[in-house]
Amino acid sequence: MSNIVWHQHSIDQAARGAQKGQNPVLLWFTGLSGSGKSTLAGALERALFEHGFHTYLLDGDNVRHGLCKDLGFSLEDRDENLRRVGEVSKLMVDSGLVVLSAFISPTRQERDRVRALFPQGQFIEVHVSTPLSVCESRDPKGLYAKARKGEIANFTGISSPYEVPESAELTIDTSKGDLETQVNGLLAYLKAIEVLNPPRQIAGAGI
Repeated sequence: MSNIVWHQHSIDQAARGAQKGQNPVLLWFTGLSGSGKSTLAGALERALFEHGFHTYLLDGDNVRHGLCKDLGFSLEDRDENLRRVGEVSKLMVDSGLVVLSAFISPTRQERDRVRALFPQGQFIEVHVSTPLSVCESRDPKGLYAKARKGEIANFTGISSPYEVPESAELTIDTSKGDLETQVNGLLAYLKAIEVLNPPRQIAGAGI
């Protein structure tokens, strides 16, 4: 590794973000299975897209079709899964995008390791704090039922712990309020911290 250096290109992250009319960041949605992470992240991406911003959504299931298809669900493999996602997120943010990542990411150590890849203010942790009882009642993939029967090992919230974030930038319980209000709250936050600057001459775009 001593012969490998990072090549500094003439076009940097700031220039890429400025071209897109935004300040690139990573929003990291963490919470139990069924908490509404993917739904919330997807709705936020749709709103950002419709307002002319440049985004990409990384979803826990989707990355396992390619980037992480060689990994299983052991604790070691899940850790490596998040390490890869963190590095990919870093590259995407460097490209000037607003990146949304929706992963259970159950431990503070895993989330803090991803946070450490980014400068202050560029990693936004969104704790989707929906209670376990609500998540289990939704059970969109039938995973809780299988976990209760012992058919899935190391299932977060049942046979494996979830460590609640201690200092998340945002906390949202999707069992309270409606999706539109929650998305508007996220948009307001991104505007307040100056992630969302007015896009270049995009008709009808305004937050």
